[in-house]
Amino acid sequence: MEMIKKMMSDEDIKEFHNIGKESGLKKNGKYTYVEGKQLTDLGSGTRVYEIEGARLPSVTTILSATADKSFLKKWKDRVGEKEAERIKNHASNRGTLVHKFMEHHILGTGYDDLTQLGQQAKAMAGKIIEVGLTPVEEYFGSEVMLKYNGLFAGSCDLVCKHDGFETVVDFKNSTRPKRDEWVIDYKLQCAMYALAHDDQHKSNIEQCVIMMVTPDLYYQEWKFKGDELRHYKHEALKRIDSFYEMKRDEKENAKVEMKEEEFNERKE
Repeated sequence: MEMIKKMMSDEDIKEFHNIGKESGLKKNGKYTYVEGKQLTDLGSGTRVYEIEGARLPSVTTILSATADKSFLKKWKDRVGEKEAERIKNHASNRGTLVHKFMEHHILGTGYDDLTQLGQQAKAMAGKIIEVGLTPVEEYFGSEVMLKYNGLFAGSCDLVCKHDGFETVVDFKNSTRPKRDEWVIDYKLQCAMYALAHDDQHKSNIEQCVIMMVTPDLYYQEWKFKGDELRHYKHEALKRIDSFYEMKRDEKENAKVEMKEEEFNERKE
């Protein structure tokens, strides 16, 4: 923690201590957002959302189920299963705290976490606030729950006006900087939020922005709109189709297994 502070100027340190106490964003009430619940499905262990009377798979559940896992397997083979699980859990816990600091800053409510991990996450959130939120003129909602056409649901980190465009923003933390080809699923995630927001609120989300920071405060950003956003929407719809095709196959296989079992029982 002291090392992080040494890397900061006096102004950075002042801002660091103010994270979560005061928001530089103004609220625009253009959209009325609904509330829901994030749950873990007991049967599959995957994340689902209960929203407006429907239980729907999460954006991340769909993307995870349909992802090419060859790169992940190579990484796990290289570092070992146990170390891979430790890194994943640590990054997840740190990411939860970064999101919490960001949400409290946007809403203007006080929050702090004096643990070592909490202070690291606070510094990381500060970098996103300092760089990423600078072009944000106003926000419509923070941690916005969205659903799309009875197919999926998710919680979008921020919906705002960014450089004049209505935008969905996703905050990410990473152990190390990422190449463009490593964030394809993050782009698909944002595109799915854009699809859901437009479907649910009759909006016209024009842009997506991914804001990512590492523990040593290296900031990366991916911003896309227009044809590129349309491309990722189309790719996301393909992944959604693949997910439900897999689910149909699982049901059919379950029926076949059940029939075989019933036949065997009757034969005995």
